[in-house]
Amino acid sequence: MSKCLFCSIASGELDSATIFESSEFRVILDKFPSGKGHTLILPKEHIENIYDLDGETAGKMFALATVIAKALKKVLKCDGLNILQNNGIAAGQTVMHFHLHLIPRFEDDGMNFKWKTKAFSDDQMLELVSEISKEI
Repeated sequence: MSKCLFCSIASGELDSATIFESSEFRVILDKFPSGKGHTLILPKEHIENIYDLDGETAGKMFALATVIAKALKKVLKCDGLNILQNNGIAAGQTVMHFHLHLIPRFEDDGMNFKWKTKAFSDDQMLELVSEISKEI
């Protein structure tokens, strides 16, 4: 098994444009950004995806995301911000190490995260609610 790229970056083994570092996380500018200020929050512990993430780490990571988002808004004067997180190849995950993307957005920046909506009957929705609720 080859070494995880984001583990190497998070540990400092590989160089990165580091914005912030703590004992648990490294925050870097994305090397292949969608635009100016595209930031990644990487846990230093190898966690493959959200299914392996514990609630405590998730809470700390999202708390950190709010701090980073405010800094990005202040410095870049962006009009908005997307927080993106992909799990599995089907969802667009390309590095199998959990991470959050913070993507500053500007009016007319050309990015589009829209999708076509699908219709489900009330019965289908209630059945799904029931099935999911049983797993919580």
